[in-house]
Amino acid sequence: MSQYTTGELAKLAQVSVRTIQYYDQRQLLMPSAKSEGGRRLYSVADLNRLKLILLLKQLGLSLKSIQAVLASPEAPKVLRLLLVEQANVLQKQVDTTQQQLSQIEQLQRGLTDLTNLPINSITDIDQLMTNQQGLSRIHRQLLLWSIGIDVIEIGTLTWGIVNGQWWPFIIGLAIVVLGVAWLTHHYFQTVNYVCPNCQTSFVPHYWQAVFARHTPKTRKLTCPQCHGRYFCVEHYGR
Repeated sequence: MSQYTTGELAKLAQVSVRTIQYYDQRQLLMPSAKSEGGRRLYSVADLNRLKLILLLKQLGLSLKSIQAVLASPEAPKVLRLLLVEQANVLQKQVDTTQQQLSQIEQLQRGLTDLTNLPINSITDIDQLMTNQQGLSRIHRQLLLWSIGIDVIEIGTLTWGIVNGQWWPFIIGLAIVVLGVAWLTHHYFQTVNYVCPNCQTSFVPHYWQAVFARHTPKTRKLTCPQCHGRYFCVEHYGR
């Protein structure tokens, strides 16, 4: 059967020799045997007990509580409950970490088109996060309204083809035209643009914005401040 000296046990458990000696003094971990020269010798069972003590200490238990738990006849049940509780704590930490990672990924996506804008403080980052969330929300709203408009257009067109009655299609087409005009107006009333050259925030003229070249997060506009024409960054709100 394997036996370990104090130094060997400390090395296996990755703790100091003084820790082993202190646990011995507190009668938490006493040696299973002694050599002829009086050296303390520990068994594999002692090593496992030491690992358990270290685990319980990581769970926040005091040495006095650990001693009481290990001496209790209900020790296995208590340990099981403690491990379940710690697993729940760790799961909450994992959930929090995942949420933070998701926020970081969202921020990184936003930074792709914002490399020319200054970020000098945590307030700037918070505003950037709010901006990205606002843009995502308005884009989702536009998508839902666009689907509704498409349903009206396709539905009335199908009705006309099948039944030979085209007045519903004419009315539907008028609704579609008005709907698209309202959606476009609503969109440009909800967002503004930031010039990457001088960081001026401005609202472009309606028709300039409508016909400007654009990407999902930028639009090529003429800045009213520096008069340069750039791909200006879209921001939520006014």
